[in-house]
Amino acid sequence: MKVVIQRVSQASVTIDNVVKASINKGYMILLGIEETDTTEDIEWLSKKSVGLRIFSDAEGKMNLDIKEVNGDILLISQFTLHAQTKKGNRPSYIKAARPEQAIPLYEQFIKQLSVDLGKQVFTGEFGADMKVALVNDGPVTIIIDSKNKE
Repeated sequence: MKVVIQRVSQASVTIDNVVKASINKGYMILLGIEETDTTEDIEWLSKKSVGLRIFSDAEGKMNLDIKEVNGDILLISQFTLHAQTKKGNRPSYIKAARPEQAIPLYEQFIKQLSVDLGKQVFTGEFGADMKVALVNDGPVTIIIDSKNKE
């Protein structure tokens, strides 16, 4: 399971010309689920994401986590995070989980992230054609792969 976390001052997701969700200060997270992911990956990655200290404290140092700044999360599913590009120019998505496996894990990740954050997590819609807009604050972008825990 991979996430790309972007610290944002605002972010939104639009589906069929309708804004489904929007946030101000917080994270816009892209989530990629692969076929070997489990509940253990969800729990570890959720805690790691919420615990990141990437917001500035009073001295301007990145020392605060998202809960300490009362930030929100916009979570977007994105299977293309598991693209393999070694051969040719057309990416392969063979490692990305199929929807029948990915959807339950995506929903479980939303629940776990909400528990760890202590409030609702805003989302896009799994499998939809989404337009994501954001203002990356910093810019700060962090990539975490649950397969690289150690």
